[in-house]
Amino acid sequence: MRILKSVFSIERSLGMILLVTFVGLYYADLKYNAGYLDFWRNKVFDIYQEVKPREIPAPNDKPVTIIDLDEQSLETIGQWPWPRNVLAQLVQNLMEMGAVLVAFDIVFAEPDRMNPASVASTLEGLDEETKARIKGLKSNDSIFADMIKKSRVVLGQAGRPNETEGVRGPPVKKSVAVRKLSKNSPEPYDFLPRFPSLVRNVPVIEQAATGRFGGHGIFSVVPGKDGIVRNVPALFGHDGQYFPSLAIEMLRIATARPTVLAKVNEAGMVGVGIAKGLEVKTDRIGQIWPYFSRRDWDKYVSAADVLNGTADPAKIKGKLTILGTSAVGLRDIRSIPTERDIPGVEVHAQLIEAIIHKKYLTRPNYADVAELTFLLFGGIILIILVPWVGAKWTAALIIFVAGGALGTSWYLFSEQLFLLDASYPVVGLLAMYTCMTYASYAREETNRRQTRDAFSKYLSPGMVERVAENPDELKLGGEQRDMTLLFCDVRGFTTISEQFDAVGLTALINKLLTPLTNAILERQGTIDKYMGDCIMAFWNAPFDDDDQEYNGCTSALAMLAEMEPLNERLAIEAEEEGRKHIPLKVGLGLNTGPCVVGNMGSDMRFDYSVLGDAVNLAARLEGQSKSYGMNVVLGPPTRAAVKDRLATIDLDYIQVKGKTEGTYIYGLMGDGEVLADPKFKYLQNLIFDAMETYRAMQWDEAQAMFDEIRDLGSDEKKPWILEANLHVLCDLYDERITEYKETPPDPDWDGVFIATTK
Repeated sequence: MRILKSVFSIERSLGMILLVTFVGLYYADLKYNAGYLDFWRNKVFDIYQEVKPREIPAPNDKPVTIIDLDEQSLETIGQWPWPRNVLAQLVQNLMEMGAVLVAFDIVFAEPDRMNPASVASTLEGLDEETKARIKGLKSNDSIFADMIKKSRVVLGQAGRPNETEGVRGPPVKKSVAVRKLSKNSPEPYDFLPRFPSLVRNVPVIEQAATGRFGGHGIFSVVPGKDGIVRNVPALFGHDGQYFPSLAIEMLRIATARPTVLAKVNEAGMVGVGIAKGLEVKTDRIGQIWPYFSRRDWDKYVSAADVLNGTADPAKIKGKLTILGTSAVGLRDIRSIPTERDIPGVEVHAQLIEAIIHKKYLTRPNYADVAELTFLLFGGIILIILVPWVGAKWTAALIIFVAGGALGTSWYLFSEQLFLLDASYPVVGLLAMYTCMTYASYAREETNRRQTRDAFSKYLSPGMVERVAENPDELKLGGEQRDMTLLFCDVRGFTTISEQFDAVGLTALINKLLTPLTNAILERQGTIDKYMGDCIMAFWNAPFDDDDQEYNGCTSALAMLAEMEPLNERLAIEAEEEGRKHIPLKVGLGLNTGPCVVGNMGSDMRFDYSVLGDAVNLAARLEGQSKSYGMNVVLGPPTRAAVKDRLATIDLDYIQVKGKTEGTYIYGLMGDGEVLADPKFKYLQNLIFDAMETYRAMQWDEAQAMFDEIRDLGSDEKKPWILEANLHVLCDLYDERITEYKETPPDPDWDGVFIATTK
């Protein structure tokens, strides 16, 4: 029995459950192609490429030049699309300059709007004879097609995720063959990326590229769920046929091969043979993983320069050229692991570079097996060792194994361009170790625990009557309300607590929280929770409070008023005990907004609490109080509700930590008596004007105003009794103004300050 208990201990049972769970998740994700682990894994590989991107080749080693439809080209030639006789001239110029071929990261799906027939039909005032003569002229599409027939051109095609009338059909010419490496190899069509329909070029142009030196390639890419392009399919499936990607087709035409060869084994695709000595490995679904570099503007040549004959011939001769666009208005922007905003044509150019220089990443079909095996055997070892040798020695083993696995993964990437993800197995093993160690600790501490049944459910005082009247309230659930939230925290409490032992610190906390809590409860507030020296409270729940903002603000003022007599008592106690007295000071933040309030937790234990973005902002405002020299910081809705009854001032337009948008914040300076003081009214207006002048970037004027504010806010002149210090506020803006004078913000700056602290 003892042996069985040892074998099937809580720790080992938990470890087995976790191991089965992690292995099962991996297997299920692999079998059903869910992609959740791929998302995780891809982020790891992104980090690798960001840390060590592929080196940009030297000028002589760059096989690709991008003919860029940039802003300059659009300004010089005109808006896109250009007449196709202009594109014919572009192709001719590139061929005469020695380009190996010209590819189009563009599809010409509609007839040229500048074809003579189209122009004649739209012009008014022409006689029929003139119209007939114009319509008899050769179309721009035909001129472009004739040039394609005489040149090496790869036309682009685009895949569509839905059925589209009139674009189905087989390839214009077959350029893909399949080689099965074993008799059990599946058809690649079963797992290749497929498009229900294609967007193709108009027939006269499409047919022009059917000669020996012409081709068609799909330029569509399939980004990940996060929008990042990490891989490019070598082949696509459509209507039972195989279509090459643009990059693969360009390499086929460049090497003068009639077909490319898709190689398949039992697990899926293994690679694509383009020419002798030029074969690229793929993953099991036929994707190529380029090893991306940083953006290389040196391989871009403006299309206008090619047309004008001013392009550098060295960037054209002997190069594979692709016509694409970096113009923002044409919206062909992509993200890759090394760059977040690049022209889409860059993806194809980098793919060709990676293939030619053999700098593409590989993830063979057995990589999944290797990762799963590492997780399985590592988990079994943990299950055996943790209860046997203890957490200390097992931790050393985990660190060694995890470090070795992650180091191996990095080495394989950086030196072998091999993608092996060690992060999931390592995280799984760490989770197992942590849970098993905790289970062991919990088991050893079981006899020391005190019963908790009596404290399984907690109610705030305000809820007692409500629950007594309706016991059904004692269940999980919540409702949405507009609420006012308050956060209060003691400044420098860590330093203060160093003077006390655990008993003394508990007594100090109780002396502090009692008067502060009473100030809240006396004004219809509800205490949500105590977090050490911090108090969280709210208004307008569980009972309606039509004046919640005012009650919250006056509670804050009352709490500050309680601090002076409290510090006097604590000073006497410190003198009697022979220790140094450090006065307690608190900072508060208040905000109002929609929240969900109710019983939150589990069926066995829950609290009456509140959640919402307004709660998070209130906490952030409390954190900002010290930075601005304020006792109390208010959010916009709270200040708007009390501005005519309580004294407030403008503080800043700030983007607090964790938020993406700015918010105005305000300081609470006193009650209605302070608000009525003419000196405060003048100071309040002066602070508002100073803020507006600062946001208008009138630095000298703003600085002069803040100098006056500093003087009026001095202790001998301030019209309030709080410790709010305008010197801190003025010093803060003086620092910003000095910095902005040296480094001015953007012309469209809205005055927001991005906070880096809570």
